[in-house]
Amino acid sequence: MEQPSGAVHYSDQVLQNLAGKYLTFTLAGEEYGIAILKVKEIIGLVPITPVPKAPSFIKGVINLRGRVIPIMDLRLRFGMEPLDYNDRTCIIVVEADIGESAGIMGLVVDSVSEVSNISAEEIQQTPTFGTQVDTDFILGMAKPEGKVKILLDIDKVLSPEGMDKMEMPA
Repeated sequence: MEQPSGAVHYSDQVLQNLAGKYLTFTLAGEEYGIAILKVKEIIGLVPITPVPKAPSFIKGVINLRGRVIPIMDLRLRFGMEPLDYNDRTCIIVVEADIGESAGIMGLVVDSVSEVSNISAEEIQQTPTFGTQVDTDFILGMAKPEGKVKILLDIDKVLSPEGMDKMEMPA
């Protein structure tokens, strides 16, 4: 039987490659995960210096031990309603392949949950949502303990092409 347009079938090998440890966090009450090997550190919210003419989801830059790190609000990046930052809001510092080189970026999230060890059996391919929904930045859907967690391909979320595709008004 032919796959619907946009559907991806994951082989057992692909599922094995996706299995592993993920840092899970929340945005708008939903759980997301980033491969732990992409995470450099987690820091509390610190003062962010705005950058003129940046897209709304780029909040600015921070000074992290002498290094200037750009900061992106993932809520705004995904077109979600903005939320006032609070004591649970934090920044996940990630290293991603951005364009032709590796880059460091800070991601503002509502809260960090835990590091989860997600097995291949708990991961399903991303469902097809139709032509209007771009899911290229989603690695898969994990269902540990029955709760769905969206596993992000952070390289694609942060890529220039991904930013052009997903840019939405906040």
